[in-house]
Amino acid sequence: MQFKIAVFALLILISSNVQADWMRFRGPNGSGVSDEKQVTPTKWSDQKNLVWKAALPGPGSSSPIIVGDKVFITSWSGYGLSRNNPGDQKNLRRHLICLDRKSGKILWDKTVKPVLPEDVYTGMFAEHGYASHTPVSDGKRVYAFFGKSGAVAFDFDGNQLWQTIVGDELDPRRWGSSSSPILYKNLLIVTATAESEALVALNKETGKEVWRQESTGFNATWGTPILVPIDDKRTDLVIGVPFEIWSLNPDTGKLRWYCEAMPTETYCSSVIAHDGVIYGIEGRGGGSIAVRADGKGDVTKTHVLWSGRDANRIETPIIYQNRIYFFSRGIANCIDAKTGERIFRGRLDAGNSEVANNQEEQPENRSGRSRGGFRGSDYSSPVIADGKVYFVSRSGETYVIKAGDKLDQLSVNRLTNENEDFSATPAISDGQIFIRSDKHLYCIGKKDT
Repeated sequence: MQFKIAVFALLILISSNVQADWMRFRGPNGSGVSDEKQVTPTKWSDQKNLVWKAALPGPGSSSPIIVGDKVFITSWSGYGLSRNNPGDQKNLRRHLICLDRKSGKILWDKTVKPVLPEDVYTGMFAEHGYASHTPVSDGKRVYAFFGKSGAVAFDFDGNQLWQTIVGDELDPRRWGSSSSPILYKNLLIVTATAESEALVALNKETGKEVWRQESTGFNATWGTPILVPIDDKRTDLVIGVPFEIWSLNPDTGKLRWYCEAMPTETYCSSVIAHDGVIYGIEGRGGGSIAVRADGKGDVTKTHVLWSGRDANRIETPIIYQNRIYFFSRGIANCIDAKTGERIFRGRLDAGNSEVANNQEEQPENRSGRSRGGFRGSDYSSPVIADGKVYFVSRSGETYVIKAGDKLDQLSVNRLTNENEDFSATPAISDGQIFIRSDKHLYCIGKKDT
């Protein structure tokens, strides 16, 4: 049985990582881990190891995805470019952009009109805006989710195939929407928690709704679900919600099991999984947990392996070689995945960033805070490649640490001294790292020593 589970998990990984592609939020099955053998850069700047830099048609917090020779990313324009004067919502446009991965040239840029009224560009919503959902691809089409403007499908030539509205509710907290869509078999699964307090599965060929699971328990959920293979016949769809973790049947949307979890009234990050165990670490209210994923019904008393008081803020943690890494307020943390016990905790050093050393003043960014003021509000999640952990702070530093039992920081790098907001999670493909700000997409690769 264990052999069958391993083979099934491998098939899911392969289908998500064809030709070193990075086809969804956090790459292969949302793990954030690249298993390719190419050497990824450790140091870069605005000159060193920068392959290309591409200007984007508008801001966004979504991550890039890589499919063959193409890079896809989303942004928005026309409204909400300034807190003081956001403009008219009628002018809002969502963009799905396709770039050539070798040169960074924009091959096409397609816009989607808004379904109004939209969330007002103010408060916490303005911290991430109208393009926070990372697109996903099956290698033939690319799918994007634009909140109240719905899910859309395009072919690789930029032709829109369908658009489906999955909800038009306004987020009561005015935090907006950010969960990314994922693919399962012939389904596009959309986390429409802010739009309709629901998970919605659409036929990826037609856009027609296949199932919908609504619950008030989805309120205040911003994470992206993951697929967890249980055996050769069962895969679970797992997501963290306020106070609990839920597992659903991805074919029907029906609840399979649930577990009481962290005492937090919001769930901003995504859960992670390894060897049939689900891990969650949350920020608001804090808390951490490890739960076996093969349960049924209420598994709170039967399947919890450990729980703790770790706090993670907004970004999603990452697991690699039985260690879980997460970052909060400029602190790098590592805990043992089997026990939950701390392996190390230490402050990151921002002092040797090549570009940052030339910076004489702290410019104000789009949300009105100066650089250095984002220490507790980083949005980007860590990724791992080549035995190295990469973490991008919102103010633009990328920290590189060696995966292991101690905090071994290899470098800290900056790409620009301009006023840019780095809230997206990097993508990794063929030894290159793709980092997105609210103004540019950067491709980093091994160019010199």
